[in-house]
Amino acid sequence: MLRHEIRPGRAVAGVVMLALAAGYAADAAGAWDAPWVFFFPLFFGGLWLAATATWVNYLIRRRRVARRASTENAAAPPSTSGSQAMR
Repeated sequence: MLRHEIRPGRAVAGVVMLALAAGYAADAAGAWDAPWVFFFPLFFGGLWLAATATWVNYLIRRRRVARRASTENAAAPPSTSGSQAMR
């Protein structure tokens, strides 16, 4: 199986949207009587949480890539002598 990057912001947004859909469905079925204004803070709070999760994920990946790049560049540079110098 191919590896893929994890996107926690999309997962959080998906869970929040599923919760909103369940809330609307429960309200439409009459199982729950929620005012329509209730869903706005839930929606925008979910977007804020998704953005925060994406930002934290970005910072972690950027540090990981920078650390990996610094260890790869620690070796001595390749020699310029040899076959290229004779041309």
